[in-house]
Amino acid sequence: MLKLSKKVEYGLIAIRHIAASQGAVTTAKEIADRYKIPYELLAKVLQRLAKSGLIVSYQGVNGGYTLARGASEISISTVIDAIEGRLPALTQCIAESPQSCSIYDNCTIKNPLGKIQLNIEQVFKTMKVSEIV
Repeated sequence: MLKLSKKVEYGLIAIRHIAASQGAVTTAKEIADRYKIPYELLAKVLQRLAKSGLIVSYQGVNGGYTLARGASEISISTVIDAIEGRLPALTQCIAESPQSCSIYDNCTIKNPLGKIQLNIEQVFKTMKVSEIV
């Protein structure tokens, strides 16, 4: 079924931790150590979140990360999009294209699964980071 990548999992853990810090600067090392996340992968995920404008990166000795805006203004789908580009799909034809599926024209489940996909996407769009803090 729907499975989020490790990058997305780590990104959600990190942004949740940063949000819970209530404005305090949080380092990648702090997050990696606290949650036993590989530092290098976490650093790349945090770079993507910063590049997308969800978090602010501060350089230097006292550097780290803070949220760029309130946790109630950031949807879970925005976090996923920043890391992966889009939410994982339930089926190959949704993930790629109808041409990628050899039975697309005869498939009897593509429409019901498409509706489920839309519902899942809506949940991720409406759920805010503040709800997971």
